[in-house]
Amino acid sequence: MKIVVTGGCGHIGSYLVPKLIKAGYEVANITRGQSQPYVQDRAWNKVEQVVLDREKDKDFAKKIAEMEPDIVVDLINFHIEDTKAMVEALKGTRLSHYLFCSSVWAHGRAELLPADPNCPKAPLDDYGINKYQSELYLKEQYRTNGFPTTIIMPGQISGPGWIIINPYGNTNTHVFEKIARGEKIYLPNFGMETLHHVHADDVAQMFFKAITHRNQALGESFHAVAEDSFTLYGYATVMYEFFNQKPQIDFLSWEKWCEYIGNEKEAGHTYYHIARSGHYSIKNAKKLIGYQPKYSTRETVEISIQSYIDRGIITIE
Repeated sequence: MKIVVTGGCGHIGSYLVPKLIKAGYEVANITRGQSQPYVQDRAWNKVEQVVLDREKDKDFAKKIAEMEPDIVVDLINFHIEDTKAMVEALKGTRLSHYLFCSSVWAHGRAELLPADPNCPKAPLDDYGINKYQSELYLKEQYRTNGFPTTIIMPGQISGPGWIIINPYGNTNTHVFEKIARGEKIYLPNFGMETLHHVHADDVAQMFFKAITHRNQALGESFHAVAEDSFTLYGYATVMYEFFNQKPQIDFLSWEKWCEYIGNEKEAGHTYYHIARSGHYSIKNAKKLIGYQPKYSTRETVEISIQSYIDRGIITIE
């Protein structure tokens, strides 16, 4: 059975593609040819590498369809127009399953926690809006035309080799160095907004489980997250513990905190994370496809920070 994975050299694909090869699937990786997998594995020797650029090739979807895949795992689809193009190109082919990588960013502000993956959503930015529009379109295509789709929504993807979301809710790495030195940090508001990290290997597990439980996964949406989630305060506290320091945490109002950060882009990144916050249910994924996260949020973050140290991303004095 042939599987085409778009963006297979990315963080999710680096874990997913070897799983698929070892399970006996024929895999073609669609890549721009600019990066190597995050995880080295001999299974990559059996992967067909196909150089295509979605942004530059107007016939991208048509070329995917011409490869005659049984399954398409679309990990790098960020625009509703690209989703529509893929559906149109794949209709009438032998395709049996299309797996779309959405995001918890499609949710926007939650009304009830833990949020259900199939609930109505109100995304806050263009990224989330496009993801949610694709979700709605794919669900409609499944209901009306039987297009064989599954939607998977990762949380804050983390793990070794990746730049992860920090206790501020952005990707600045220096906060970890401040914590390692035992310095005081300030969190926005009361530090009770939440982040939902997930190890990329668990996201890959979710896609793999959906593929191997196709009948149960068709037409469904799943959150690819850990069992638990961090508050900003809890996250910061764990990081002080990781570096064997006594927590030194205080709080500032949003306006004062933005002044403290002094970086409009970083503050904006934080805003979209903490304005959504959220805690995302995996109940249907556990029941329908047997998903079971291997890593807790804490384990995922600690593995990621150890990778920062090993790679020299942060300096510990």
